[in-house]
Amino acid sequence: MEENEKPESRFTANRRFLKDSVRRTVDFSRTAQRRGQPAPPLQKPCQGDAPRVALPDGMAALKKLCGMEVGEAIERRASERFYTAGALSIEELSALLRATQGVRLVLGEECALRTVPSAGARHSFETYIAVNNVKGLSRGIYRYLPFDGELAELVLDDDIGLRAARACLGQFFVAGAAATFFWTTIPARMEWRYDQAAHKVIALDAGHVCQNLYLACTALGAGTCAIAAYDQEACDRLLGVDGEEEFTVYVAPVGKVRRKKTAGGAVV
Repeated sequence: MEENEKPESRFTANRRFLKDSVRRTVDFSRTAQRRGQPAPPLQKPCQGDAPRVALPDGMAALKKLCGMEVGEAIERRASERFYTAGALSIEELSALLRATQGVRLVLGEECALRTVPSAGARHSFETYIAVNNVKGLSRGIYRYLPFDGELAELVLDDDIGLRAARACLGQFFVAGAAATFFWTTIPARMEWRYDQAAHKVIALDAGHVCQNLYLACTALGAGTCAIAAYDQEACDRLLGVDGEEEFTVYVAPVGKVRRKKTAGGAVV
């Protein structure tokens, strides 16, 4: 090796992944979309026998419950790991679901506009909720059905808080959350349009979703903390997904937080 020659970085491949542009990576003439293959459904089909819970109107709940302007919510946003024993109401949960994955407008079978941006409006995510302390809901795992305005009840489990914490590598503040959001991705939804570039934009889209959760939580007096350190297999088992065609990509527990006083005495 020459004196000024740099050894190949072990990070090179990952850095290249971040730098790759969609246009450089994808031959759009060969994508599944261009080959005329049908688009994967924008919402994972629900088992016919799964009990469903109708949610209050999420947008109405957001307008009613969020007690501050967006600028103030941005300024106050923080990761919160300590939650009170207070329960979330189902109206509050509906508001948070609407803020993170609510459907605004369906543009045919191929795309829908939601409350967060997504590459090509493909929205590869499904939202699962580990309900631990939500008024009107039994403890367990539920899946949000944004096109129906409902929750599908998947598994009832009185120990769901502890199980969710264990799946998050023993981060036991998760066990004290009123509800924990688990986002999975179904990569085929994005691969259909973006082929090899799909996986970069899935990662970008996840950030949009969780930031909306932070802001909505702040505005309605709750707190959250994004988690990327989790046991992949344990989370996938908890949610009942196959780990290949659908798998966990992000986690965020939510709970009520104590109001704080600033140096000037204001309560925030």
